[in-house]
Amino acid sequence: MHFIGVIPARYQSTRLPGKALIEIAGKPLIQWVYDRARRASRLDDLVVATDDQRILKTVEEFGGKAVMTRGDHASGTDRVAELAESLEADVFVNIQGDEPLISCQTIDDVCNPFERDGDAQVTTARIKITDPNQIKSPNVVKVVVDSQGHALYFSRSPIPCAQRRAATLYKHVGIYAYRRQFLQSLSQLEPSELEEIEGLEQLRFLANGVSIRVVEVAEDSPHVDTQEDLLRVTPLLENSLKELEKSGIQWRDDAH
Repeated sequence: MHFIGVIPARYQSTRLPGKALIEIAGKPLIQWVYDRARRASRLDDLVVATDDQRILKTVEEFGGKAVMTRGDHASGTDRVAELAESLEADVFVNIQGDEPLISCQTIDDVCNPFERDGDAQVTTARIKITDPNQIKSPNVVKVVVDSQGHALYFSRSPIPCAQRRAATLYKHVGIYAYRRQFLQSLSQLEPSELEEIEGLEQLRFLANGVSIRVVEVAEDSPHVDTQEDLLRVTPLLENSLKELEKSGIQWRDDAH
């Protein structure tokens, strides 16, 4: 199978304008994401999909691949779907452009179900919540799955509610992989009431009968959406650079 990684990146951001180009530990945010994603062994290609010439130029300057897409897309999924109209691949992996610590293993993990299940249309990821503060936070999306690992529901509220016994809660890790034919039919899906209530695009898929396979991953991927997030992530990236320098490993390679 042929897998293409797509990093949607727009310049406008409600809480942190121009965040894709904000420099962190010597590199723009979009480069951190790109350099980590390109280490995923399952990806045959990797491209940034943007609506801004400044982001396009920055990606090309550090040796990455980028394409211009329309500026009227409501979500990253729509931007990936536009790309699927012109690029040939079996699966497109939507990698969030504001997660500079994304694990290449997580990317590989969401790709794997497509090899085993010909009916799989959409996959995503989850990780156990270990921080009690995340349980009540509406900024942390939770997910519950059935016995086969398919999503039953996503919510900003704590689910399941531990009414009769203790429960393990899972955070939804915001990475998706889509089969090409699903992306081509995306425009036919009607917006759902639950999607509008929770503000979660993936609930549109469930409301329209689309099954989402959820894989459990080992590493979380904090996002950069506010100035506070930026301050929290910066030392983590600085430390990762120091560790690589000690081990003599080059941060970037030419695997893809």
